[in-house]
Amino acid sequence: MPTGSVLDEFARSIDIEVLSTEQFLRVLETLHMLDSAGAGIELSSLSTEVLAEVVSAASKDQLRALAKHPQLRALFLEEVFRRMADHFDAERAGDADIVVTWRFPNGDDYDRYQTVIEDGRCVSTADCVLTPDTTITAPFEDFLRVATGNARAASQFVRGKLKVKGDYTPAMRLLSFFDLPGAN
Repeated sequence: MPTGSVLDEFARSIDIEVLSTEQFLRVLETLHMLDSAGAGIELSSLSTEVLAEVVSAASKDQLRALAKHPQLRALFLEEVFRRMADHFDAERAGDADIVVTWRFPNGDDYDRYQTVIEDGRCVSTADCVLTPDTTITAPFEDFLRVATGNARAASQFVRGKLKVKGDYTPAMRLLSFFDLPGAN
């Protein structure tokens, strides 16, 4: 059964920059199919650092195509939000008590997630039941670049890629509570 390091090696061996957008999606679809079939290939075991490298190497067109692919889009969003707690720095957060709703345009609707920072813990979920202090809206591909350390949140705010509804302070504070991997 492959371990994260084997999947990391496999992912690092692929030259994403030479793949067409269709080939990029096909590789991810194949890995997802093997994961779904219980073949012992689990995308969730890919290290965060290698995931960040994949995002870094992907072109804008590849990431836009990923955003339009319903299964892969959902998979990547779920992975990012699942990993948030792993990269949360409670010491930096201090006594912060913040609820952020994330919105990602998806056709005429949005994919939504919520991140709650409370009592030194970070929990993210697709169940958006709490009243947010702030709501951040971002295109999938821009969010993915920020979440993997491949783009600076501040520059994305300035460029209008990340939009805030509500209080800006929680949005700006929240981003500093995480150790983002960034690509090597």
